[in-house]
Amino acid sequence: MNIDSIQNGIVIDHITAGQGMKLYELLGLDELDVSVALIKNVVSRKMGRKDIIKIDADIPVNVDIIGFAEPGATVNVIKKGELVEKKTIEMPEILTNVIKCKNPRCITSCEQELAHSFRLTDREHKIYRCVYCETKWSG
Repeated sequence: MNIDSIQNGIVIDHITAGQGMKLYELLGLDELDVSVALIKNVVSRKMGRKDIIKIDADIPVNVDIIGFAEPGATVNVIKKGELVEKKTIEMPEILTNVIKCKNPRCITSCEQELAHSFRLTDREHKIYRCVYCETKWSG
């Protein structure tokens, strides 16, 4: 299989094998009017197998979503065919408007303009808690 390199855009690498589509959907990449390649189950020396997403446009991506869904993934920025920036994404301490509180009595249920904010309380188990009602969200 041959996937062309991109000249200007973003490559999200080191995605857990089989999780690329979930990240694709969370980032809303289906709504873009640019070329996006999702490559699944690529052989990796570091991970065994991995997924990769290539976006053929220099657009902002929400690193909080990437850190939430795939901590440890890398975001590579490509300009004029050259790697200009590479960063490993960690879990964000505060997560805003990525997930929603499941508690029907939470203030976010009735105040629709209020942001859904969660604080990371257990990095090892990927547990976030709603900043308003402390309801646990775990991935």
